[in-house]
Amino acid sequence: MPPTAIPLGDKTAYNRLLLFVAGLGGLLYGIDVGIIAGAFPYLKATSGLDAGQLSFVVAAVLLGSAVSTLAAGMLADWMGRKWLMTLSGLLFVASIPIIALSHGYTPLVLGRLLQGISGGLVGVVIPLYLAECLGSTNRGKGTGVFQWMLVFGFVVAAIVALYFSYKVDRVAKLGDPAKLFAVNDSAWRSIFWVSLPPGILFVIGSLIVAESPRWLFLRGRREDARRALLRSRDAEQADLEVREMEANAAAEHAKDSARAGGAKEPLLSRRYVIPFVLACVILACNQATGVNSIIGYNADIFIQGGLSDVQAHYGNLLFTLVNFLMTMVAVMLVDRKGRKFLLSIGTAGIIASLIAVGVLFHRTERLRVDAREAVQAAVGPGQDARIVFNAESAQRLLATAGEADRALAGRPLTLSVIYSYGGFRSATAVVRSDDPAAPPLEISREASLPSNKVSAFISNPLASLGEARTAPLRIENALITPVPSQGNGWLTAAFTFSFMAFFAIGPGVVVWLALSELMPTRIRSNGMSVALTLNQAVSTTIAAVFLPTVGKYGYSTMFFLFAGCTVVYFVTAVFFLPETKGKTLEEIEQLFERRPRQ
Repeated sequence: MPPTAIPLGDKTAYNRLLLFVAGLGGLLYGIDVGIIAGAFPYLKATSGLDAGQLSFVVAAVLLGSAVSTLAAGMLADWMGRKWLMTLSGLLFVASIPIIALSHGYTPLVLGRLLQGISGGLVGVVIPLYLAECLGSTNRGKGTGVFQWMLVFGFVVAAIVALYFSYKVDRVAKLGDPAKLFAVNDSAWRSIFWVSLPPGILFVIGSLIVAESPRWLFLRGRREDARRALLRSRDAEQADLEVREMEANAAAEHAKDSARAGGAKEPLLSRRYVIPFVLACVILACNQATGVNSIIGYNADIFIQGGLSDVQAHYGNLLFTLVNFLMTMVAVMLVDRKGRKFLLSIGTAGIIASLIAVGVLFHRTERLRVDAREAVQAAVGPGQDARIVFNAESAQRLLATAGEADRALAGRPLTLSVIYSYGGFRSATAVVRSDDPAAPPLEISREASLPSNKVSAFISNPLASLGEARTAPLRIENALITPVPSQGNGWLTAAFTFSFMAFFAIGPGVVVWLALSELMPTRIRSNGMSVALTLNQAVSTTIAAVFLPTVGKYGYSTMFFLFAGCTVVYFVTAVFFLPETKGKTLEEIEQLFERRPRQ
């Protein structure tokens, strides 16, 4: 059957296959990040590894991802989008038996590094491939499915871990150490085995789909590019897009020929710089909303807001569900309402939500007391500390604060301690004075420092691990804060849910589209790699300053800072981001050409 005669039903089925493969890629990305949280308690109980080794097993994914993200663009140009997808899937599949069958430190680290490398490649190549393959009418939906399944990957990892936690709990009640060890050992291995089928399906799917037509055209394979387009479009649309590629290539060739020696148009020209800078600003602002810190610390945020520990964990579950459900809504809207509309609405809602949470925290944080000196005095000769916090000890700590304690006397309080060894900062969990079951706060060097120089560099590139291993324990803040009412806590949670909903419906989905659609074909792959690396750098920086800022100035200041950064995001979305809904990649590229004067 000639390509022009491919039935419409087959094209619909192929477009669904593209969405399915994109979804599997997002699922692998989410599993890469989320799976270790559920497996870690059982791995810790049975592996025989020390705290430093376990820490690096967890951090190895970040190292692998950082390296592969930077190289992904070059690899995508060299071997093609399709085969890089296949390679990323094979690396993920290979990592599972290496981890699940391991009986030592080295294979665990190797397997986790492979998972990180796979995740870094997937994060670049899937949005890149979808942007170049899907038609203008469903490109947004395809990239949205990637983000939706990424979030779903977190949910899957949590559900699998929950299932095995019940199995372990049943055996633990039998009081047989040998059986408990066996079920713990089986649990963490099984958690990794369960993630194998999606990886295999992704590899199979990547082998079935066609290569990116834009990559084929850049390699001079015009007819192959047209055949690839015909798998998902009718002949008229495919021919139109091929003509647009040819027109772009001809215009670029004409510009190059007009230059001395036929040199290519410089990468610092307007058509490359503006979309690249715009994509980088959007990705940096995406992290500057504080989304990762709010996700990572939401249970503590809810407790400080006024909820109990149990209520905070229910709030955490609701928070995750809001993210998942609103991402689904964004997938349905992104090709109808457009990228600019969703990003504008999303960032506006984020600003309002962040300001509301900041105001709620400011009402109680203006009363907080810092008992740093009293806690520092409790540091033992081994440079560690054990702090019991209840109603009685809270009053003793408050007594050291002078007049400031009067406003807090007799009220339920929370304590959180921010501390450091050398350049490495950490924080204890938040503990309440009215919780009789709360364990003491434990601070030790072994549990606080990275296990090796690689983990240390990821945590804080400017700090010295060697100096930290001998540095004294420094209590930077010991913050005693009045517990707000339960109503205040649920109001704080509601505005945090609102933040997550607006993020999911706007930046959560649109950021992947901005990354892949805005970049011109010539720089798309390498530009995406650089922009994602910048995204990770901003995320790491925020993670490094979050606890010290919260410790010194409170959650309210951090939320107000996030809101201020999101104002930049909103202005960029409203005034500088072009609407790309319904446009081919070549049409989008023309938006950044300098228009000739009339």
